[in-house]
Amino acid sequence: MSFDLLQNKIREKKNPTAAGLDPRADYIPPHIREACLKEYGETLKAEAEAAYLFTCGLMDALCDIVPAVKPQSAFYEMLGWQGMEVLERTIRYAKEKNFFVILDGKRGDIGSTAEAYSAAFLGEVSVGSQTYRPFPCDALTINAYLGSDGIQPFLHDSLAHDTCFFALVKTSNASSGELQDLVAGDRLVYRVVGDLLERLGRGLEGKYGFTPLGAVVGATYPSDLHQLRRRLEHTFFLVPGYGAQGGSAADVRYAFNKLGHGAIVNSSRGIMCAWQHTGKNGLDYQDAARNAAIAMREDIRNYVTVV
Repeated sequence: MSFDLLQNKIREKKNPTAAGLDPRADYIPPHIREACLKEYGETLKAEAEAAYLFTCGLMDALCDIVPAVKPQSAFYEMLGWQGMEVLERTIRYAKEKNFFVILDGKRGDIGSTAEAYSAAFLGEVSVGSQTYRPFPCDALTINAYLGSDGIQPFLHDSLAHDTCFFALVKTSNASSGELQDLVAGDRLVYRVVGDLLERLGRGLEGKYGFTPLGAVVGATYPSDLHQLRRRLEHTFFLVPGYGAQGGSAADVRYAFNKLGHGAIVNSSRGIMCAWQHTGKNGLDYQDAARNAAIAMREDIRNYVTVV
């Protein structure tokens, strides 16, 4: 069970956090970008290689502290095939560094299209007598708002290949309530989606009591987070919104059960861009990221004890 693997890694490091990898050009230290532009010219390949060097350097600095990384697919896709080739290399490098890899792609569709998305990131692809894992992630974010038809293909591959996924339930953005907080019958819409994940996962609980169907629940709505944790006993949470988006350690504590299990809190800008606040023009980006990750870990430890 893939969430058992994640929980084991969290317990090993006593750190329930993930480092987001969102390699926007303005997040990458100037010396890295300048070197790649000099070698490859003003091309998409230059930007892609700069992203790769930066994120690999971050992972080198964080691998003994942080159990998971969360590459954001959009920042690779925008660089064309060169970006997608670098995404594949980045995922494989992360696995070499023993990270749990969550691909943030928010994929969502039905039928054969959902099956194709799932095969790419959670399953495998056959070519003649050979099989391949194109993007060998441990987990993928998906959009569950198409209903069970948009969830089942990902669940099928999760069970077959020991992977898992996080479905959008209550997101951290300011306008999420425009749809997610509407009343549907006797429940709010986001609770309907959460209940659906629990129902589809019934009987699939792993060692720590969690099914392969996780939920994205934002730190920016702590009361909703608290209610969902009590409501979705067997659902593992991915918690965005800590730090730059306004969520605090006091807020994210509600994502965990009494053993400090069942959630992982993501920080992207807070770790990636820590170098922008040291006055050294990015030459210390690894030390800055490491110090930010340690500070985040200690901040959350003030409220959450992982048993």
